[in-house]
Amino acid sequence: MSLRFLTAGETHGPQLTAIIEGLPSNLEIDFAALDDQLRRRQKGYGRGRRMQIESDSAKIVGGVRHGKTTGAPLAIVIENKDWTHWKTVMSVEPVEGDDEAKRRVHRPRPGHADLNGGLKYNLKDLRNVLERSSARETAARVACGAVARQLLEKFGIKIAGFVVSIGDVTANVPDLPLDELIRITEESPVRVADPEAEKRMIELIDQAKKEGDSLGGVVCCIVEGVPPGLGSHVQWDRKLDGRIAQAVVSINAFKGVEFGIGFEAGRRPGSRVHDPILYEPGRGFYRASNNAGGIEGGMTNGEPIIVRGVMKPIPTLYKPLASVDIDTKEPFLAQVERSDTCAVPAASVVMEHVVAWEVARAFLEKFGGDSMEEIRANYENYLRQVAEY
Repeated sequence: MSLRFLTAGETHGPQLTAIIEGLPSNLEIDFAALDDQLRRRQKGYGRGRRMQIESDSAKIVGGVRHGKTTGAPLAIVIENKDWTHWKTVMSVEPVEGDDEAKRRVHRPRPGHADLNGGLKYNLKDLRNVLERSSARETAARVACGAVARQLLEKFGIKIAGFVVSIGDVTANVPDLPLDELIRITEESPVRVADPEAEKRMIELIDQAKKEGDSLGGVVCCIVEGVPPGLGSHVQWDRKLDGRIAQAVVSINAFKGVEFGIGFEAGRRPGSRVHDPILYEPGRGFYRASNNAGGIEGGMTNGEPIIVRGVMKPIPTLYKPLASVDIDTKEPFLAQVERSDTCAVPAASVVMEHVVAWEVARAFLEKFGGDSMEEIRANYENYLRQVAEY
């Protein structure tokens, strides 16, 4: 069975719910590690007041017994602490009162899903769109990715995420072992390993906040320890880079993705793009460089997966843009709501986990079994096959 998940819940509803199907049995779950990943998502310089309200924790309510998965669907609940202030507005039962009492939204915000969703679903209250389209939903996706991450870690696969740039400030990425890069970026409020760039990024975020503006940026994810052969070249929808790209661009506000040297490949001749193949006894086949970002022909090649995503500035602004009221069709300036000035550091954590999910999905497709023991046997047999090739 293919690994898959569904999420449900609204940003001001009682909870987010996620159901994961396709996990093997006997995967040990580190509950504290799940909460650690959710906390990482809430951190980062430039976040808004919502992060002071919520303190996310993943409560597993199905599919795990005595610390291990059973093979049944795994259910996760993340409570919304802010729900206490929204019980009437977000009630599932009919509510009496005027538009103000119901907090009806009839003025769409530029850059959001409000108007498109209202037109698509014929909704006259755009709150029915914005509540679900909110980036709050990414907490559930991080929880799912954190479970997938734990599975990958059992096979020595490590994942790191960090910020490449915020606005027009780009950080240097030092050539360090992955564990050291993780340690340094975790200590940075903007998730970079460049102290000078960190200082300039913080100043830029402060300036944007003062001006009522917002900032986007570029984030990077590296996956080490991936064996060759995950994904496939035989059908378009089985290519791993295509699946990762779709997952990354599905993150709220993400507008582009690249692997390895990415768009730079279009400015270079082929001799400076493609990675020479080498062979060494005991090591096997490897690449002299990693411009491809660890994926060739839709499959992993044994080198680290390197993927970057670009996040646009958050569209909720304190100096609002023009829009049109869906009732009166009159122009207005979009309403001001609490928001982040910059969520790029947090977005890097979300990206880590959607990438982890897709790698885990491909991993289980390759080495699939109903238990961790069966998967490990398949995995080790494949590694012997590759070593003998």
